[in-house]
Amino acid sequence: MLPDILTLLMASKLPQEGLSEHIETALVAHDDADIVGSAALELYGSAALLRSVAVAPDFQGQGLGHQLTRAAIDLARQHKVSQLYLLTETASDFFPKFGFYTIDRAQVPSPVKNSLEFTTLCPDSALVMTLPILSQ
Repeated sequence: MLPDILTLLMASKLPQEGLSEHIETALVAHDDADIVGSAALELYGSAALLRSVAVAPDFQGQGLGHQLTRAAIDLARQHKVSQLYLLTETASDFFPKFGFYTIDRAQVPSPVKNSLEFTTLCPDSALVMTLPILSQ
């Protein structure tokens, strides 16, 4: 499963590094035997980082990204996460549909801020968004 997700992320120009450490909280969408969508969580106590939300080009516009994001939010809720964070350069119009809003990097808790996504993989120009989820 991991190699197929990494291939999808590479094709989507999203970071692949660090996903293997969080594969147990990765979600996928299949078309027969092919992985055509993904989303994953990095859990940091009561906070989590939503990452690797990707849909193969031939399957975009069919609601898979919406379903995967909703499933990731539900998974975070099951893990008793109270605040979900993400970084994006290309999907700042997509995530507000779920209640995410932009915040300053300084507002992100240290465990999330110290993740590979924040420290190395995503540029400082990436928007930081958050979603409080236990109150939903």
